[in-house]
Amino acid sequence: MDVDVIIPVYKPGKELFTLVERLEGQTVPIRNILLMNTEEKYFTQLVYGTRFLEQHREVKVYHLSKKEFNHGRTRREAVKRSTAPVFVMMTQDAMPADEYLLERLAGYLQGNVAVAYARQLPAPGCGAAESYMRQFNYPEQSRIKTLEDLPELGIKTYFCSNVCAAYRRDVYEESEGFVKHTIFNEDMLYAAAVMRAGYSVAYAAEACVVHSHNYTNGQQFRRNFDLGVSQADHPEVFGGLSSEGEGKKMVLQTVKYLKKQGMRRKIPHLYLQTACKYAGYLLGKHYQKLPRSWILKCTDNREYWDQNQ
Repeated sequence: MDVDVIIPVYKPGKELFTLVERLEGQTVPIRNILLMNTEEKYFTQLVYGTRFLEQHREVKVYHLSKKEFNHGRTRREAVKRSTAPVFVMMTQDAMPADEYLLERLAGYLQGNVAVAYARQLPAPGCGAAESYMRQFNYPEQSRIKTLEDLPELGIKTYFCSNVCAAYRRDVYEESEGFVKHTIFNEDMLYAAAVMRAGYSVAYAAEACVVHSHNYTNGQQFRRNFDLGVSQADHPEVFGGLSSEGEGKKMVLQTVKYLKKQGMRRKIPHLYLQTACKYAGYLLGKHYQKLPRSWILKCTDNREYWDQNQ
């Protein structure tokens, strides 16, 4: 089965070259690699003087301004440019762990499975707490989720990640696709929509990408503010489903892990980071009550607030 890969790109570094080469080495043939690049000048600076586009004919680049970027709309526009029966969403900082990534993801797209997302492994140099949290959110066991899992999984029923996820085009075309205007969570909103239409979402633990971050406390605050905004804007999906319980469980298990590993000195920083995450999330959930000046200081995507829906 032919596959298109779609990657939003912003200020790419040389790791983009490595990512493209690893995608070309996959066991499943890739028809096109579509790069939705924000701000042309940054991409030009990277490829100037190289033969990157000449050597990688399957790579197609589409430029947009930062004011135009939107988590939902940008991906919708990319899908319109794709023609393959399966398209894979990735981010520029996710690296295939092996050559079987796409084959294993696509293998789940059978029956009533609409989308399959990959397991994320910590990158070299990832902090101990972040590394454990990757294991918490992306366990070793695969699972196919449906609406029937809501009593057990709660909000994690809808969890899906466009860091690396494969989609069936037929289901995408039959549904409304990604939400046009959203600051975050376009993947979870899509997962919820197709589940309500009777489809399921697969977590493919054997399909792995290397992807993790060592965010600062400020970055965690702003990222979680946008997360809270997306949940506040979509009560039809997130209303009645709490994120706090799952977050508390993750923190407690991470503390237990750090103690077991003899890393108690890292626990105070974990608590501080958690406080920043929760403060950002809580403010985001109630952003309608905040003055615009506060919102622009809290958000990680200032341009979003000037966009028309």
